Amino acid sequence: MVSIENTYLAGRLLVAMPGIGDPRFERAVILLCEHDGSHAMGLTVNRPVDGLTIADLLVRLGVETGSEAPGDLVLLGGPVDTERGFVLHTRDHGCGPGSVHIDRDLTLTASREILRVLAAREGRPRRAVMAVGYAGWEAGQLEREIRENVWLTCEADEDLLFDDDHDHKWSRALAKIGVSPENLSAQPGRA
Repeated sequence: MVSIENTYLAGRLLVAMPGIGDPRFERAVILLCEHDGSHAMGLTVNRPVDGLTIADLLVRLGVETGSEAPGDLVLLGGPVDTERGFVLHTRDHGCGPGSVHIDRDLTLTASREILRVLAAREGRPRRAVMAVGYAGWEAGQLEREIRENVWLTCEADEDLLFDDDHDHKWSRALAKIGVSPENLSAQPGRA
C-alpha cells in the first residue's frame, strides 16, 4: 500500500465531504493543479461568480474583445488571492511562460496572453474556464486533511471541469467513485 504522502494528486479532483466545517468549501469540487512535498494548489470548478462572465471580465481588464468572447461565467477558484486570475484549458493551446501543464490533457495559464487568446475568434483552446483566486495548502496540510476524511479524490474529466452544470458537479464527482450523497455523514468516524 502506498501512503498519501508519497502520492501526488495533481490532475485529480478533491471532493469535499459533508460537514467540512468551512463554508468556502462546502460541496466544493477542486481540481488539483499542483501538488508536491512543499504545497498543493487547486481551482474550485463548481462555484461560479454570479453575473460575471468571461467577456465581462475581459472588458474590465481592458482586453479588446469582439462579440465572440465567451459568455461563460467566471469561477471563484478559491479564497486565496482573489484578485488574481487563472485560465484552466485543454492542452491544445500552449501559452508559454505562465503556463503549468497539469497532466497530458490540461494546462493552467495565468498570463495576459491567454486573455487575448480567449478574446479572439481564432486559436482558442478547445475548452477553457476562467477563475479568480485559488485554493492552497502548505506542506503536509492536504495530506492531513485527506487522512481526516475532509476530502475524497477522484479522476477528473472534461465534462466535470468545463461544463456549466455547477449545481450537480459535487454529486456527479461522488458518483464517479460510487458514492451517493445520501449515504455520506457529516460525522467523521473510523472502521
